[in-house]
Amino acid sequence: MAVLEALEREGVAYALFGALALAAHGLDRATRDLDLFVDPSPENVARLRAALVQVYDDDEIEQITAEDLGGDYPAIQYGPPGVDYTIDIVSRLGEAFAFDDLEIEHVTVGDTTVHVASPRTLYRMKRDTTRAKDRDDAERLRRRFDLED
Repeated sequence: MAVLEALEREGVAYALFGALALAAHGLDRATRDLDLFVDPSPENVARLRAALVQVYDDDEIEQITAEDLGGDYPAIQYGPPGVDYTIDIVSRLGEAFAFDDLEIEHVTVGDTTVHVASPRTLYRMKRDTTRAKDRDDAERLRRRFDLED
């Protein structure tokens, strides 16, 4: 939760996606990572680094760059020190989704309002993947939110 609070304080343009986004929409699934979709602009990535530094004392955070997030492989997996999860940071999923393509909702989690990919966006991200758990997530989203293809 500290990471999400820091993202909000710094004004990072982001959206949760993945299992924690499902949980924010009321569909629990166990996970060992925090999936963040971010705007890859240099200013936003600087805010992202500032937010992470508030939570983790780690020089490796400076290795997270706009050049990487705007490049050919726009994904970074950051493993904070002393914790047993990773933060997966992406700015694009192939040609299918870029940050500007996301429908983002604001959901209150505890005392913090966070940015979360909408159920429809999550469904579109997951419905045609090869991973069985993603297809299962897509079906759960479709049923819970009465979504159509």
